[in-house]
Amino acid sequence: MAKVELKGIGKVYDGGVRAVDNANITIEDKEFCVFVGPSGCGKSTTLRMIAGLEDITDGKLYIDGVEMNDVPPKDRDIAMVFQNYALYPHMTVYDNMAFGLKIRKMDKAEIDRRVRDAAKQLDLTQYLDRKPKALSGGQRQRVAVGRAIVRNPKVFLFDEPLSNLDAKLRVTMRSELAALHNRLQATMIYVTHDQIEAMTLGTKIVVMKDGVIQQIGAPLYLYNNPINKFVAGFIGTPPMNFLTVRVLEKNGAIVCDEGSFEITPTAEQAKKLKDFVGKEVSFGIRPEDLVYTDKPAESNNMQMKITNKEPLGAETHLYLVSNKDQSIIAKTTANAEFRLGDSVNVVPNMEKAKFFAMDEGELNICDMIEKKW
Repeated sequence: MAKVELKGIGKVYDGGVRAVDNANITIEDKEFCVFVGPSGCGKSTTLRMIAGLEDITDGKLYIDGVEMNDVPPKDRDIAMVFQNYALYPHMTVYDNMAFGLKIRKMDKAEIDRRVRDAAKQLDLTQYLDRKPKALSGGQRQRVAVGRAIVRNPKVFLFDEPLSNLDAKLRVTMRSELAALHNRLQATMIYVTHDQIEAMTLGTKIVVMKDGVIQQIGAPLYLYNNPINKFVAGFIGTPPMNFLTVRVLEKNGAIVCDEGSFEITPTAEQAKKLKDFVGKEVSFGIRPEDLVYTDKPAESNNMQMKITNKEPLGAETHLYLVSNKDQSIIAKTTANAEFRLGDSVNVVPNMEKAKFFAMDEGELNICDMIEKKW
C-alpha cells in the first residue's frame, strides 16, 4: 500500500473560482482518512485530484514518494468507488468485477482467483451470475467495492459511496467497510458530508469548509479539541450548542452573562477569557454535557423553557429556549417526564465547555491547539 501526500494543493476553475486552497495533508500507509464537510466545501474535488480526474492547479501530489501531478489516472495504481456504483448493466457481477483486469490482459486464472476471493470477502459469491438490476442497493455497492479490491491498488478512493442507501443499510455498510479496511490493511481515502460516517470510519479526519482545511486529526481529538466554532458544530450528533454571552469581571471574578443567567468558567478558562472582558463570545456546550436538575442549582443554573422533545428510546432530546430566545438541545434519560412549555433547569459541565471568539476565525479561545497543516 502507499503513503499519500498533498503539498499546497489547489484547484481553480474557469472564471477564477477557487474550489480548493493550499491543502496540505499527509495520509500514512494503511490509514483510513475521511474528508468531511458540507456540500461544496471542496472535498470531492480534492479526491478527484488525487485520482487524476481533475487537473491540479497548484502544489504537488505524491503517492509513495512519486510525484503524480502529470501521471494519467490509469497509471496511479488507485481504485475508486463512486456514489452511483457505475456498474455495467449488461454485465454479470463476475464480469463487472473482472472487467478492469481483462482490459489489462491479466491471466484468466489470476482474474478468476481475484474475483472469487473478493466475492467471498463481500458475501457476493451466490450473486456472481446475476446482473446489477437483480441486486439491492447494498449488493450493488458491494460489487463496486469488489471491483476495486480485485485491482489490489495502492490506494482506495471512496466518493460518498453510501449516500444512495437507506439509513439502516448505511449503518450495515459502514461496519462492513471498517471490517474491510481492517482485513486489507489498505490506504483508504473516503469523502462524505455525514460526520457520523467520518467519526465511525476514519482513523484520521480532514474537516473542510469553503475549500480550506479547518482541522486534521483523529476523530475523538477533533470532538474534544475543535480548533474553531465550525469544527465544534460540525463534529458531533446532535451538534454542539452555542450561546452568545458577554464576558464580565465581577468582584475580581470572570463571569459570562447570557442575559437571563450567568455562567462561571473554570479557573483555567477564566485566565484566557480575561482578554475578552466587556466583549461577547460564543459559549459552546454539547447536549450530553448538560445535566438536568429538579431544583435550580447553586451555580451555572440555566433555566430554560421546553419547546420540543424527541423521545429516542434510550434517551430523550429536549429542545430548550432561554428568556433571550437562544436555543439549545439537552440530552436526558428516557424515563424523565416533561411537558412542552415547562421551565427546566440544566447545568453545563464546565470542564467540557468551550469558548469561541466572535471574529471571522471564531477560534477556540481556551484550548491550546497547535495547527500542523
